[in-house]
Amino acid sequence: MLTKKGKYGLKALVDLARLDPGETAFITEIASRNNIPKKFLDTILLELRNAGILRSKKGPGGGYSLSRPASEIRIGQVVRTLDGPLAPIRCASRTAYEVCDDCNDPDTCEVRRSMTTVRDAIADILDTMTLEAFVSNPGQSILADDDIVTKRAS
Repeated sequence: MLTKKGKYGLKALVDLARLDPGETAFITEIASRNNIPKKFLDTILLELRNAGILRSKKGPGGGYSLSRPASEIRIGQVVRTLDGPLAPIRCASRTAYEVCDDCNDPDTCEVRRSMTTVRDAIADILDTMTLEAFVSNPGQSILADDDIVTKRAS
C-alpha cells in the first residue's frame, strides 16, 4: 500500500511537472496547492532531491524543480525512494529480502511464491509508468496497455 509519504511525494512531483521549463516552486507553494503539511513535505522533497529526482536552488528565483523531464521519471523509482521495496512482504523482496521467522523452506513457500508474483506485477506497472503520464493524460490510461490499469478521473 502506498503510504501518505509516497502519495504526498507523487502529488508534489505532479505539481512540479506542471511548471514551465526552468521554473521553480518553493515548498510553501507546493504544500499549499496540494494540502500537504509543509514540515512533512520538507522531508519528502529532500529525499527526492537526494535520489536525484529533484534539484533545488536557494535564494531569489530558487525553489525546487524536476532534475530531468517528467517522461524520464519512473513512478517505481519514486515509490521505492519514499516507501521502500515494492514487495508486499519482506521474503518476496528483491532488494530487502529477509526469511520469515515461521518459514521452514522459502523455496517451496506458497505465500512467498504468490507474493513474488504480486511484486513482479506491481514492479512491471510502476516501472513502466512515468510522471509525464500522470500529468498529461487526466482520465486516460496511464499505461500503454489499457487492459492493465486505467486512471480514473476524480
